[in-house]
Order: sequence, then C-alpha cells, then structure tokens
Amino acid sequence: MMLNNFASLIVNENMKIYYRVRTWVMLGILIFFNAAMPAILFFSDASMDPWTVFTWTESFTLYLSAIFTVMIASDIMAGEFTGGTIKLLLIRPWSRGKILMSKLIAFTMFGLLCAIITAAVGIVSSMLFFAGSQVPSELAGQAASHALLLLLTDTIQVLVIALIAFMLSTVFRSGGLSIGLSLLVLFTKDLIGFIFSPERYGWAKYLLFQHTDLSVYIRSSVGPGGVSLGFSVTMLALYSLLFVLISWLAFAKRDVAT
Repeated sequence: MMLNNFASLIVNENMKIYYRVRTWVMLGILIFFNAAMPAILFFSDASMDPWTVFTWTESFTLYLSAIFTVMIASDIMAGEFTGGTIKLLLIRPWSRGKILMSKLIAFTMFGLLCAIITAAVGIVSSMLFFAGSQVPSELAGQAASHALLLLLTDTIQVLVIALIAFMLSTVFRSGGLSIGLSLLVLFTKDLIGFIFSPERYGWAKYLLFQHTDLSVYIRSSVGPGGVSLGFSVTMLALYSLLFVLISWLAFAKRDVAT
C-alpha cells in the first residue's frame, strides 16, 4: 500500500511537469536540433561517418538537455513555494521525505527522457543522412560504443548539475537563482577545474568539478590528478548524497506558513 501511494506521488509529480506547454516546447526543440544537426552537416558536405555525426550532434544538444533539465529541477520545488501549492501538498498523507524524493525522481526521469530523445532522434537522423559513409565493419562497433558511452557520461553530468539546481531551489525557494547558479557551474566548471588543477593542488582531486565529466575515462583509465574511474564515481555519489541531504534538511525544517 505504501509503495502504491509513493508511486502515485511520482505520477502526480510527472503530471505537473508534462501538463505544461513549455515542457513540450522544450522537448520539441530538443527533437528539432537532434534531427537538424545531421542535416546541416550533410548539406555542408561534411565527410563523416554516422557515429561521428551523432557524437557532434550529442555534444551540441547536451547543453540544451542541461538547460531544460535544470529548469525542470529548479521549478519542481521552488514553483510549489512561489505558487503557494506546497501547503496543499503537505496536507496530504505523505511525509516530506517522500515528497522530496518523488520530485527528485520526476526530474531525473525528465533528464533520462532527454537522453533517450537524443539517442533515438540523433542516431536515426545521422544514419539517414550519412548512410553512404559507413565506417569499416571492424570499427563500427568501437565507434558506436564510444558514441553511446559519451551520451551516458554526458547524461550523468546533466543529472548532477540538475541535482545542484534542485538543492538550491529547495534551500532558497527561488527558481531563477537556482537556474542561474547551476548553469554558471555548468559553463565554468572546466575553468575552475583548470585553475584548481589536481596536478598542482593535491586536495583539488576532491572537488566536484574534477569529476562531473566522466568522458575522460573513455580515452584513458586515468583521470584528473591520476585518480581512477572508481574514485570519480565515488566522489559523484558522495556529493549527490550530500546535495540530497541538504535538500531534505532544508525542506524538513522549513515552516511553509512563512
């Protein structure tokens, strides 16, 4: 019974996301660019195989996925406070922990949907426009594996940034602030990682910015400062747990009457 109630709570949160026109506009934009990028490359006489085209497409639409997922993650909590609907939600027979978790799962599902759209539309469009530019069969598997691993690592990166947005919106109850700060992290993380390089500062290997982009491990088994993939995944997991804990503490102790 408790599981059914929690499932209905997740369904309710997803309904709040997808009943809005702006959500479908965002998904439509994502579909359009994943279909259009291979077409643009084709008509510019680019000489590439389909998987390279998909990699280029995915690298571009990554930022669209990040922006859209951050917007959903920021609004899913801050919007409740802004609209005053949080009071109506809390009078239901659900704990604050379950409410928070259902919202986290809902925006995570949206981020995964963006990744699925990118994979489905981007790959199909790349194959259609560059069908005559197939890589040798012995390299096709390697090219496909590289492209899909890049999509996986980029999706993880998007979800981590979205989790930061979710935490900030829960703490500050401001969707605009959380969107701005999260996108600032997205676009400056490489610069911060360069300034505080683990090669120069040993402690810098514990910074989140050194581990959000796991794509470095597609090319090498060694990451920033000589760390391993396992170390980076562990750091991401610990930071994610910290962000969820901060969100829960802020939400659990907040007086919604004020």
